[in-house]
Amino acid sequence: MTSVFNFTFVPWFRSVAPYIHKFRNQTFVVGIAGEAIAAGKLQSLAQDLAMIQSMGVKIVLVHGFRPQVAEQLQAKGHAPKYSHGIRVTDEVALDCAQEAAGQLRYEIEAAFSQGLPNTPMADSTVRVISGNFITARPVGIVDGVDFQHSGVVRKVDTAGIIKTLDMGAMVLLSPFGFSPTGDAFNLAMEEVATSVAMALQADKLIFLTEVPGIRINPLEPVGEDNPIDTELPLAAAERLLKDLPAANQPSDVAFYLQHCVKACKNGVERSHIIPYSVDGAILLEVYVHDGIGTMVVDEKLEELREASADDVGGILQLIEPFEKDGTLVKRSRTEIERDVGNYTIIEHDGVIFACAALYPYPERKTAEMAALTVSPDVQGQGDGERVLKRVEQRAKASGLDSIFVLTTRTMHWFIKRGFVQMDPEWLPEARKRKYNWDRKSQVLVKKL
Repeated sequence: MTSVFNFTFVPWFRSVAPYIHKFRNQTFVVGIAGEAIAAGKLQSLAQDLAMIQSMGVKIVLVHGFRPQVAEQLQAKGHAPKYSHGIRVTDEVALDCAQEAAGQLRYEIEAAFSQGLPNTPMADSTVRVISGNFITARPVGIVDGVDFQHSGVVRKVDTAGIIKTLDMGAMVLLSPFGFSPTGDAFNLAMEEVATSVAMALQADKLIFLTEVPGIRINPLEPVGEDNPIDTELPLAAAERLLKDLPAANQPSDVAFYLQHCVKACKNGVERSHIIPYSVDGAILLEVYVHDGIGTMVVDEKLEELREASADDVGGILQLIEPFEKDGTLVKRSRTEIERDVGNYTIIEHDGVIFACAALYPYPERKTAEMAALTVSPDVQGQGDGERVLKRVEQRAKASGLDSIFVLTTRTMHWFIKRGFVQMDPEWLPEARKRKYNWDRKSQVLVKKL
């Protein structure tokens, strides 16, 4: 039993180590929906966040309190009011929000204060510091509706939050802001988290929510043939938002996505939507290669996209040296022109730095990924993985179950990324007929 444990633990720990190094001294803003706390997830979330902080990550935690405020309102016999997807906060609702926020703050501080033996919190010291870091202004009157004590973020005390994080403390923010006159305003957790992430230029904005992420086909029914889209480039996320109905409820597809897009457009490189219902969701999203929810990525000046006819020359120029040294099979210009729609590329300032092609075999629900190439000028910077992920997404969106590659020199790179070696007899019949038995390429398959 011990040898089996060692066999699984050691490679797992080695696979996690690069992420531990990468995220040390980075800043994560984590927004936790009040529904997660109502569902009893606070203890496990506190343990996971404490572990992440112990690995050198600076954390700002923003909690929501929708269900807790609703419970307080119900207890007082006061009906909740919403308009334009925003709570109308009258005097009673403001009192309920302040009571709920105070109770949640104490519960969260208590959760981070545990140090019981035989738990992930053993011997941990997590200092949680709250404060008046958010200045707010009223929403005001919109379309004739007076939102009273509902507000929006006006300013974030960036210097104060950074100083607190540099002390080694975790910053805890309730969805409240205060005006210069001392008035309190009820804010949306999602807006507070997004505003803070932008102000800090955080490395990640993470929403732990009641939704599992954005599906490949977001408006179609949930099912195995419509999985979560684990990575959405910012441009694709913006296009998707234009096609989606306006979001008024947290369960609406665009509700969290609009905040992720806003953050990424304003300096936050990565924003995530992950489900609190999955135990350890934040660990799975941050420290596992494929993650568990949806990550929106700002790709800045580099563009990851499908190729067009204008890219044929650049693709030929990129792959030619690898064809000459035998790493890739020779492809003619005519062949690439014919198949250019199958190619995914990374282009920067008009120069193509990486590419790969996808050739489906729908009768076997699989596809070949061919000509995966990264320019020597940028190798080791993750472009190969980014192209691989996009090709996997294209395959999933086509309803395929797996992708395969044929390679003579780079099998270890693929094996590290989840591919498994198979006998050439595994290949679809149409591909097997074209297999070059003299070249003796390795056949590597990855299930999607």
